Amino acid sequence: MTGIGDGEKKTCGAVLDFFWNPRTHEFLGRTASSWGLIILFYLGFYVFLAGLFVLTMYVMMQTLDDYKPTYQDRLATPGMMIRPKGEALEIVYTMDHTESWDMYVQALDKFLSPYNDSYQALTNDECPPDRYYIQEDSGDVRNNPKRSCQFNRTLLEECSGVKDRYYGYNTGKPCILIKMNRVIGMLPGIHGQSPYVTCAAKKEDGDKIRELAYYPPNGTFNLMYYPYYGKKAQVNYSQPLVAVKFVNVSYDADINVECKINANNIAPPSERDKFAGRVAFKLRINTRV
Repeated sequence: MTGIGDGEKKTCGAVLDFFWNPRTHEFLGRTASSWGLIILFYLGFYVFLAGLFVLTMYVMMQTLDDYKPTYQDRLATPGMMIRPKGEALEIVYTMDHTESWDMYVQALDKFLSPYNDSYQALTNDECPPDRYYIQEDSGDVRNNPKRSCQFNRTLLEECSGVKDRYYGYNTGKPCILIKMNRVIGMLPGIHGQSPYVTCAAKKEDGDKIRELAYYPPNGTFNLMYYPYYGKKAQVNYSQPLVAVKFVNVSYDADINVECKINANNIAPPSERDKFAGRVAFKLRINTRV
């Protein structure tokens, strides 16, 4: 057998001495006082960093308003969305196949339940139309919670789900609800002109839509629902809606529909953002499976 050489003994001894040296009482090359000082330094350093972070967050929080954003990088043109959305903004179903459109009916029922006339009468005000419902604060005194105007689902008439519980889906005359994204402080019209919605088939499908009906009349978002003051300040706010009923369209064909917002002080839809001021979706109504 080959024994352990003197060099190897010295190496093992040096390693053991590094972990604990009984002569100098050093652990990992440091004495107890040295370890105490370095631990104290890093403890103080990280406490200082934590305190600096807390102080920075505190100062920043003092600049924030609980009810509205301090700074608002708002788009010139608000976005729009439809209900029901369907998958990939597609409304596709077969008239005689109830299961294919029942999910759209259920989605509309759920979405419109907060707009029931009885609930609106309990929670919101009956406002004079065609003018802004402005509720200013008095200096530093908050005028909160702010009131909201009633939007009764019966305003949607044929698309309210009251007269026709299937919203026209069973007869091939479906209703689509359109809402404009909420923007705090936005005043979307001037001189008493409310913004309104127009829908049409895209150029390649121009002959596939022959008649549309809008509810409320002319597809307007009445001025009395603006400005919006934010979710915390205006807890019962009912976002106005426009319903579009496809009264006479081609069946068994894809129809690419685009709806736009029109207002005299909102920038027209931009080609750079396909969701600003408009919403596009596909509609297909099949007569057979």
